[in-house]
Amino acid sequence: MRPHVLLTTILLVACAIISVTDSQTYIKTALDFLARGNEDLRLEGMDNMPLEKEYDFVVVGAGTAGCAIAARLSENPKWKVLLIEAGEHESLIMDIPIVVHFLQLGNMNWKYRTQPSKKACLAMNDNRCNWPRGKVMGGSSVLNYMMYTRANRRDYDRWEELGNVGWSYKNVLPYFKKMEDSSVPNADKDYVGRGGPVTVSYIDWKSNIARAFVEASQEDGLAYVDYNGRVQVGVSFLHTTTRNATRTSSNRAYLYPIKGKRPNLHVRKNSLVTKIIIDPDTKTATGVIFTSKNKEYKVRARKEVILSAGAINTPQLLMLSGIGPADHLKEHGIVPIADLPVGYNLMDHTAAAVTFTTNATSLHFEDFADLGHLTEFMRQGGPYGSPGGCEAISFYDLSNPKDPDGWPDIELFLVGGSMSSNPAISRAFGIRPSLFKAVWSEIEEKNLNAFMLFPMILRPKSRGRVMLKSSNPYKFPLIYANYFDDPYDVDIATRGVLKTLDLMNTKAFRKINAKLWDRPLPPCLKFGYPSRKYWECYVRHVTLTIYHYSGTAKMGPESDDTAVVDPRLRVYGIKNLRVADASIMPEIIAGHPNGPVFMIAEKAADLIKEDHGFI
Repeated sequence: MRPHVLLTTILLVACAIISVTDSQTYIKTALDFLARGNEDLRLEGMDNMPLEKEYDFVVVGAGTAGCAIAARLSENPKWKVLLIEAGEHESLIMDIPIVVHFLQLGNMNWKYRTQPSKKACLAMNDNRCNWPRGKVMGGSSVLNYMMYTRANRRDYDRWEELGNVGWSYKNVLPYFKKMEDSSVPNADKDYVGRGGPVTVSYIDWKSNIARAFVEASQEDGLAYVDYNGRVQVGVSFLHTTTRNATRTSSNRAYLYPIKGKRPNLHVRKNSLVTKIIIDPDTKTATGVIFTSKNKEYKVRARKEVILSAGAINTPQLLMLSGIGPADHLKEHGIVPIADLPVGYNLMDHTAAAVTFTTNATSLHFEDFADLGHLTEFMRQGGPYGSPGGCEAISFYDLSNPKDPDGWPDIELFLVGGSMSSNPAISRAFGIRPSLFKAVWSEIEEKNLNAFMLFPMILRPKSRGRVMLKSSNPYKFPLIYANYFDDPYDVDIATRGVLKTLDLMNTKAFRKINAKLWDRPLPPCLKFGYPSRKYWECYVRHVTLTIYHYSGTAKMGPESDDTAVVDPRLRVYGIKNLRVADASIMPEIIAGHPNGPVFMIAEKAADLIKEDHGFI
């Protein structure tokens, strides 16, 4: 049974056990929801076009970047574009923001895991962090928490300083504005984008806990800002990629509006690309091989193959195709075609969530089954529109606290519930049951109100690597996150935790009786609770990925021997092959990368159009 049909069936059964008056309201709500879901399925069904043997462009991966690039390239009616996605169609149930935690448990997640570590992920099963990635139309823009940030202007100026001409903030700002359709009322008018495909908005539901967080941050010296505008340091209610309390994925933003209107754009779902076809003599990419329903297909690309498979799948596919570290490829029986540092420079953001109790109402598991909230959602409001309970965000430059326009090194974001308020949360992170029981389970058992603050490291110095486990494309690659390899990362993570504790001394948080949940993590008690050494131990244990994997096909000038692609995103040494996704980031940006990846896609589409004479 389809997920949205299943939910509607549950709602209809629930209607049978409530009052007649309420039942009529809820039946209408359920039927309206079913109608919306069926309309989405109708649009998704338009992708069933016969596969052709040759296209002008083949785009691999229908994620954040891939959907955008395919939509932009198909604006030229003379170009035939094929977009290939390993996952299934997107559905409305996936786009209810509050249920985001549950998506990581489904088939729309690749369900990667890092290799065991002695420095991080120590509270997780087997010392391995779960690394979710979207395997669905829209990719990780369907799995993420819809938190929209551009990051800091210095991030992009730094990219250009590294030799990536055309990637300064001045150069990329027009692409941010092009993709945005912001309804944020206080947005900086000189920086905001209006009328683009991706909706950026406040959610219309705000809890008292979120209001306290914003007030407390202002007491702490932060200004209320448009953090996507001129200045990033500050506090704000969250900017989200939602529209009318519904997720705006890349698929929904870029492809739904053109369904049935672009016969030159073909979309192939449930199809895994296993190899890029490269002529070893001319070193030219000529197409791809993919499998679907146990059948293998070959498709030629007259102009280019564009990889937008993400920071794990893109390097894996490059290496499977003979592009990568030569010695590593030979170990797996792969003949090297281009000896490039593919898979290196892996980066991510982490946060060690800190839990607090409060006398203000927080999210609880039973709230997810509240039919009243679903009715509010159908009216485009209520807590169902809150992305996993994330409501507010702040940015600190802890290294330069007196600079009101600093380059933030820590982000705090608020989740209006605890680790135990939803059973999917601890399962998604892979926290060991024994530690979960010792630290967090009591909160829900006693029906306490609680919230979490996530101090996210914005500019980590540690670098990891993605490696092949096998030449078999169906075997997951080996992921070495290498968290906390650099001592700076432990230090800034700990300082971020201490900042969350400081905020509890503000009037705003005292007003809601916010207090640290004092159930210490057993393995760290030997350092003395709650000493700084304890918190250093804590961040090494509660190493929660914020899903920002990037950098594994690094962009750089020809003089950079760590680069895989040039500033026009062309793979070095291989003609007609580009990469356009988070893999190309030379350094991770100080924010959530979904927005920047939209920007990369928009810029990549223009670079491709320029190179083929369409601009």
